[in-house]
Amino acid sequence: MDNLTHSLIGAAFGQAGLKRKTGLAMPALIIAANLPDIDAVCAIYGVESLAMRRGITHGPIAMVVLPLLLAVILWWFDRWQAKQGKRPEARLPVRFGWLLALCFIGCLTHPLFDWFNNYGIRLLEPLSSEWFYGDTLFIIDVWILAMLGAGIWLSLRRERTSISQRTRPARVALASVVAYVGFNGLLTWLVETTAKGDAPYPTLAVANPVPVAFWRRELLVRTADGRFDSVECTLLDCTRRPVEVKPTNMFDPRIPLWAKGNPGAQAFLFWSRMPVAELHPDRIVLRDQRFMDPLAARNFSVTLKP
Repeated sequence: MDNLTHSLIGAAFGQAGLKRKTGLAMPALIIAANLPDIDAVCAIYGVESLAMRRGITHGPIAMVVLPLLLAVILWWFDRWQAKQGKRPEARLPVRFGWLLALCFIGCLTHPLFDWFNNYGIRLLEPLSSEWFYGDTLFIIDVWILAMLGAGIWLSLRRERTSISQRTRPARVALASVVAYVGFNGLLTWLVETTAKGDAPYPTLAVANPVPVAFWRRELLVRTADGRFDSVECTLLDCTRRPVEVKPTNMFDPRIPLWAKGNPGAQAFLFWSRMPVAELHPDRIVLRDQRFMDPLAARNFSVTLKP
């Protein structure tokens, strides 16, 4: 998910009551919820970063090391401020046990919500490089942003006006997000399961979430003989687009030959879940069926040349 969503998730947990467990609880939750994205610096490598993102910093070892490091840094920062006479008087005492627990909670929410979208995440890296996909939420979900934003704002407003039950709006927001994610997960499962039982009986079916319209899916299918198709789905119906089923062209023998000495192509093929090849006399353009939209295709393609 986007980093604003990750931040709001951490803040919502804080407003739900966890920020009263220890000093620096809110910074711990919000920073920890974004911490696995330290691998974003690899974006300078362009398309090669597809093989670097959402890997080792999102895996089980990182989920132990990163929260511990953050908790130690925050604990040291609190002590440093106290020695300098700059520690805010209103800050609660820092309890390292609670601080560490909140860092773990924040960090764990990150790979969970990254798994919910269709980009992919290597949840077991470095133990395994297998990609996992939730196909449940669009990478920027405005409804989750609205629910969390409203819950946090109402909770803070109650704090300023001394209204009772200050944590209730944040808790309701978190419960609403859980229900919303559950609904979207069920919708994705129904669409993908139904698609695999109907013609052309695909070997892979992906119910691609779309922006804003959470009740819709762009169903992407691939057959065993190397063809692909797209279907627009809603809660009640799937309508095939007026286009012919196209070959993926991934059986072209030039692809592994031309990709062999191309680091960008190797990274793309390692990351790509649904690769498609556009064949030209002097080049081959690799794309991913999940990201064929013109707005996204530029960042998810690579060109092969002899």
